[in-house]
Amino acid sequence: VDAVEWMLKREVTQGTTETTFSPNLNCTRAQIVTFLWRAAGSPEPKGTVSFTDVSAGSYYAKAVAWAVENGITKGLTETTFGPKENCSRGQIVTMLYRAAGEPDVSDLKMPFTDVKEGSFCYDAVLWAYKNGITNGQNATTFGPTATCNRGNFVTLLYRSK
Repeated sequence: VDAVEWMLKREVTQGTTETTFSPNLNCTRAQIVTFLWRAAGSPEPKGTVSFTDVSAGSYYAKAVAWAVENGITKGLTETTFGPKENCSRGQIVTMLYRAAGEPDVSDLKMPFTDVKEGSFCYDAVLWAYKNGITNGQNATTFGPTATCNRGNFVTLLYRSK
């Protein structure tokens, strides 16, 4: 509840209706970068993006441009961003980690058996665990490929701030 209230007060997101938040709905890449952008104060990007699936008038166009400019995310390919693709837990903690400036985690030991060294999200998961942003799905698994829903994401973002 604290995370949802924090997001609503800062206008990072809104409910899905006037009275519902829909915490179990999956988060898309467009939603995630928009939430991160708004949490950062909606800074004006220096330019635009040329992804074929991000129209200039979309609600997420500036957020995508900002996220790419700041190294928070890339496209799925050189020409596509994948705004409607669902985000996994591994992708989300990686974006949060990059937004935090990729702090050094070389002295940490991975507590989860399902995140292997060399994985794209390895350092991000270590950082998120060390900083109390996530405890994983249980004591031994993080679930890097599991889809992240709105409730999970707002909690992770709230704990990372």
